[in-house]
Amino acid sequence: QVQLVESGGGLVQPGGSLRLSCAASGSISSDNAMGWYRQAPGKQRELVATITSGTSTIYATSVKGRFTIFRDNAKNTTAYLQMNSLKPEDTAVYYCVLSIRGLGSFWGQGTQVTVSS
Repeated sequence: QVQLVESGGGLVQPGGSLRLSCAASGSISSDNAMGWYRQAPGKQRELVATITSGTSTIYATSVKGRFTIFRDNAKNTTAYLQMNSLKPEDTAVYYCVLSIRGLGSFWGQGTQVTVSS
């Protein structure tokens, strides 16, 4: 059974930074991709960033240049989202997702990020 544990959310002032972590455990093949989605109140869940096992990345336009997704080189099952220059519109619940070829996608429980003065 695959499980994801997220951490690092919290309250930060506009312009501040946070780093989210996502650690996956279970039977996980090396051919996988990890990513972050977010959902603000009253809005649909949207893609923030993804990274493959080959470290190819995709970012939402709204976060390009401010957010960076990366993986632990030693552990192929841990991903991070470094969020800089945070804005109030970044406030949302952030979800980690792990996609494994032939097996499907697995989601974390979500972590709240609030950007407010």
